[in-house]
Amino acid sequence: MAEKMTKKPVGRQNSKSNTIRSILFTFILICFGSLIIANMNYGEANKTEVPISEVIQRANDPDGNIAKITVTGDSLDITLKDKDVATETSRKDPSGTLYDQGLINYCDGLDGEDLADCQSKYPVIEYKEDVDVWGIVLNIAFTVLPIIAIVIFFSWMMRQANAANSQSMSFGKSRARLYGPDKKKVTFKDVAGNESAKQDLTEIVDFLKNPKKYEKLGAKIPRGVLLAGEPGTGKTLMARAVAGEADVPFFSISGSEFAEMFVGVGASRVRDLFSKAKKNAPSIIFIDEIDAVAHKRDARGGAGREDEQTLNQILVEMDGFDNDSGVIVMAATNRVDMLDKALLRPGRFDRHVNVTLPERKDRLEILKVHFKGKPVEEDVDLEALAKKTAGSSGADLANIANEAAITAAREGHKAISNKDLTEAFEKVAIGPERKSKVMNEKERKITAYHEAGHAIVGHVLPDSDPVHKVTIIPRGSTGGVTWFLPPEDRSYKSIYELKDILARAMGGRVAEKLIFGKDAVTTGASSDLKNVAELAKSMIIEEGMGDGTRNLVFPSEATGYYTISTGKPYSEKTAEIIDAEIKKLSDEAAKRAEDVLKMNKGVLDALAEELLKSETLEEAELEPILKNTKLPEIAKLHK
Repeated sequence: MAEKMTKKPVGRQNSKSNTIRSILFTFILICFGSLIIANMNYGEANKTEVPISEVIQRANDPDGNIAKITVTGDSLDITLKDKDVATETSRKDPSGTLYDQGLINYCDGLDGEDLADCQSKYPVIEYKEDVDVWGIVLNIAFTVLPIIAIVIFFSWMMRQANAANSQSMSFGKSRARLYGPDKKKVTFKDVAGNESAKQDLTEIVDFLKNPKKYEKLGAKIPRGVLLAGEPGTGKTLMARAVAGEADVPFFSISGSEFAEMFVGVGASRVRDLFSKAKKNAPSIIFIDEIDAVAHKRDARGGAGREDEQTLNQILVEMDGFDNDSGVIVMAATNRVDMLDKALLRPGRFDRHVNVTLPERKDRLEILKVHFKGKPVEEDVDLEALAKKTAGSSGADLANIANEAAITAAREGHKAISNKDLTEAFEKVAIGPERKSKVMNEKERKITAYHEAGHAIVGHVLPDSDPVHKVTIIPRGSTGGVTWFLPPEDRSYKSIYELKDILARAMGGRVAEKLIFGKDAVTTGASSDLKNVAELAKSMIIEEGMGDGTRNLVFPSEATGYYTISTGKPYSEKTAEIIDAEIKKLSDEAAKRAEDVLKMNKGVLDALAEELLKSETLEEAELEPILKNTKLPEIAKLHK
């Protein structure tokens, strides 16, 4: 009943608008026709007939008041001098005999001074075979055009008013985009990697294709599927692939599109979205970034808040529509911890699918997809690029492929080379080379020793990743870069590996202190120190790796309670313990880095000198320099 009541006023309004348009159109036609008729009869209404004898008499009389005679066929149109009134007469006598043309052409046969004298005294006779159509048309145009302009202006004003009214009436309508059979279909073949997620979603496809197979066994179709994962891992692409495999309509909308400045609009859009989906069932509703409207409710909010009304309506719709409606809700988020618990319970989102970052073999498959159709040289090694890009998402890999193509085009290459791939990877990972930045010799020397310190500490420590490349060319916000690439993908990191990461991060600052003096440190290590502080804090708070807090973890600031004294989710005493543990890890890392560099000072000088010459050293060029390094006994963690 509610939907019918809202539709009637709209219908009446449309009918009223059509009536007004019809009246205006009829009025324009009447005005236009009247003007044409009036202009056609204008000349006739202002004419009087006189005998031709009177015309001849007036023409021969200098005071006859004739300005001009126009001959049109068998008629004469006489224009008087003293008033704008035309006089018409016929050239025929009452018996029908045509008068001699010579009676009128009274200047014929004259020439020289006689012709000039005759033409100065008597009116000029013009011959006109046709009616002056263009004069009539111009007269009509100048009369009608202003009326048309006024009508167009008022029509435009009415359309603007109707559009504004229609927009205000459509606030409660869903803005979801429908991807139906006419759109390009995406299937699981278009999604590389994430095999485990594909397997979980294959059942959803089977539910949509063969619902009776499950209903016979008493199984219910899942009402909701939540895709969770890091940004860029392909959650939206997965959802579209499910719709493409099942060949059903796919309604896509972002969580932020439910929000509006008017209270209640979000809930109305939710109702409209589910109504459309049920009419097109079986179908899929996909809500991207659902955390924008489905974050946790608390007592501080209140039932009147727009976002909470929208969430409540989503909860009602997901738990309220029929099991046999054939509508499945899919949602994506990278912040599951922010979602309301009522939304995550069985009966709403029954399935939770983790879309993880791709592993090496998956990255290789993704790279093959993105380089398909791009010209590449025969020796291009995508497998080596997949090895380098550990921790990259599918979106990152797509960006690398695009940057490689752009680099090749900029350099004038006919195909993408390994050099283009390397440049693209480094540009995406850290930033473009800042070739315009010029460093003086002192800054170059400091940078060379700084990067050499990172490389040597990382190479010597047993649980650190191998050194891949070292450069003192500025990139992004850094003055130089040292790359450490893991030999294989790892799901876990031990405390030994994390402590080696801390030590190699401190290697740059320690190298500066050893070479230039303890008071000569620079701001070049600021990003290294931030990384050390963040990693050490994570090890203590989240991983329970502190000596005095082993096996103890503390709630994060995003999820824990807040104490009045510290403003953190732990007490002031606990905060002091955490700060002490973080400092202990940082001091230990600096001490281990210093022990390694003191024992290998000769290698440090040699590597820094080579960097000053070549600026960039690859793994093969680093190997002969680093082969003579030694690990001090004091720097070992596990003996």
